[in-house]
Amino acid sequence: MNTPEEIKLVVKNKYGEIAKNAGSTGCCGPTSCCTPDKNDYTIFQDDYSNLKGYVADADLGLGCGLPTEFAGINKGDTVVDLGSGAGNDVFVSRAIVGDEGKVIGLDMTEAMIEKANKNKEKLGYTNIEFKFGEIEAMPIENNTADVVISNCVLNLVPDKQKAFAEIYRILKPGAHFCVSDIVIKGEMPEELKKSAEMYAGCVSGALRQEEYLKTIQRAGFKNIKIKKTKQIELPDEMLKEYLSEQGLKAYKEKLQGIFSITVVGYK
Repeated sequence: MNTPEEIKLVVKNKYGEIAKNAGSTGCCGPTSCCTPDKNDYTIFQDDYSNLKGYVADADLGLGCGLPTEFAGINKGDTVVDLGSGAGNDVFVSRAIVGDEGKVIGLDMTEAMIEKANKNKEKLGYTNIEFKFGEIEAMPIENNTADVVISNCVLNLVPDKQKAFAEIYRILKPGAHFCVSDIVIKGEMPEELKKSAEMYAGCVSGALRQEEYLKTIQRAGFKNIKIKKTKQIELPDEMLKEYLSEQGLKAYKEKLQGIFSITVVGYK
């Protein structure tokens, strides 16, 4: 398997390309961040367009759920969005917290931060901040957030245990997170696990659902609940780009399914 540093570089480069190419979207959008012009991951994406605060320029099609749907965000809250990209969930959250609250977006891709700040400037918001940094070592103080959200991002983090420990650290006592993410049931074929390109495509880095929930529990969270589940079917044409005939057979036999889940947990 690729080292964590190699994986992060692939993810950073792919999402940097997405941010720089207006109209080209990523692992869950019309042009795949895995192999541009070959794969279509719109099957991951949920529709944001009817949500209050939606900004079309901030929607790069990179999500796999609607974390704000179950996040329990209130007016005046401080919300932190992990892997905030061009600001899609940040602007939706800002519409809920209002002028009294604050929303912080964190992303490790400079081009995404730049794009998000341009979107913010157009809107003139003063209670939104986009920070550059990694989820495994957030430049955010302890006990900052009332709610932490994330959309199809934590599966891109090599050390998910450290990521959830950091989420726990930045949440206020009694506060909670709500994230949408990709998990699997069954076994992922080794060929797919070893693909850094498919890791950037939100697939090969996915944990088994039971391990994902145990990771959250080990970080100290309580009252962990899956609020929504959606099965995702990857077309054979896409899988053949990464799997041999034998690998594709193993995929169909051993992998029971790929799922988008939206999960909450309390500190």
